[in-house]
Amino acid sequence: MKTSRVVLAMVLAVAGCKKPKPASTEHEVGSGSAGSGNVASAGSAGSAGSAGSAGSAGAGSGSAESDADKLAKGMARVEAAATTEAARWTPELTKAAVAVRDQPMKDTKAMLAAILKSPYRMPGNQARDAVRHPVETLTLFGVRPTSTVVEIGPGGGWYTELLAPLLADHGKLIVVGPDANAPAGKMSTVNGKALDLMLAKSPELFGKVVRVGVTTPDKLELAPAGSADVVLAIREIHDWQRDGELDNYLAAIHAALKPGGTFGVVAHRAVAGTKGEDTAKSGYLAEQWVIDRVTAAGFTLAHKSEINANPKDTKDYPKGVWTLPPGYREGDKDKAKYTAIGESDRMTLAFTRK
Repeated sequence: MKTSRVVLAMVLAVAGCKKPKPASTEHEVGSGSAGSGNVASAGSAGSAGSAGSAGSAGAGSGSAESDADKLAKGMARVEAAATTEAARWTPELTKAAVAVRDQPMKDTKAMLAAILKSPYRMPGNQARDAVRHPVETLTLFGVRPTSTVVEIGPGGGWYTELLAPLLADHGKLIVVGPDANAPAGKMSTVNGKALDLMLAKSPELFGKVVRVGVTTPDKLELAPAGSADVVLAIREIHDWQRDGELDNYLAAIHAALKPGGTFGVVAHRAVAGTKGEDTAKSGYLAEQWVIDRVTAAGFTLAHKSEINANPKDTKDYPKGVWTLPPGYREGDKDKAKYTAIGESDRMTLAFTRK
């Protein structure tokens, strides 16, 4: 993977904290709109949702570098990375994306299997399929080609590039994440710009994606009330807890879902019996703690699965869950050890809106 492409993934990786809340900057991503800086997402290391604060990305408190300089450098990095990725996006990749987008509507698993094999996917993303189990995860959550799905915090777009073609012809995908312009001067806008640019590379693939911009913490509207079949939060919830926003998000998810709709959660699983108030800063949350908080917000637990479990995860790393791949927050230090452990142990929970 070229350096600039790696930089794009890194910039998206530090945007996990959903500090802002959507301020109803909603539009469809077309041939010119995705790169316009209206909306974007925050996400976790190498994927959807949870690798650090969007508001603190690159903002070292001890540095003499000004916030404005950091912001400018961040924007320059993501724009350079997007240029490299756009060069990869050949007519052949466009053709491949259109082929899976327009495949006959059939069994969801079969459609996803075709999408997973497509060469349009970002370099390195296919290597994560074996540990993230996207087919099993999305089918557990009841995602179908006709679904209206809200994806909160798509990060580098790992799940977005799977959902967009699946839903393009018969369903609807709404992506929720930071705005690329507001709050002005905040590093979260870098993450917003990065995702905008990623989506702008292919109107054929992402042109029907509806984007909801996240700007302020006092209002959160994910989708029109009662319109969504499924809301996804994949490696996101620890960020909401860490920033004191969990209750707001749960209320907004409840409002967006149809009665009987599904709230799908994948989260880094902490040691049983611990409290999220104590563990969220490390990226982990105890499963029962999550279940208790979500059910108290008007949901019932419908299904739980061990498809994303990893018993090798000891959950006691110097830099939290981001010590593990694909983040490798400690660089080369003990990298072989962390590679052998693999990605984190994750709970996979499907809740139904009452």
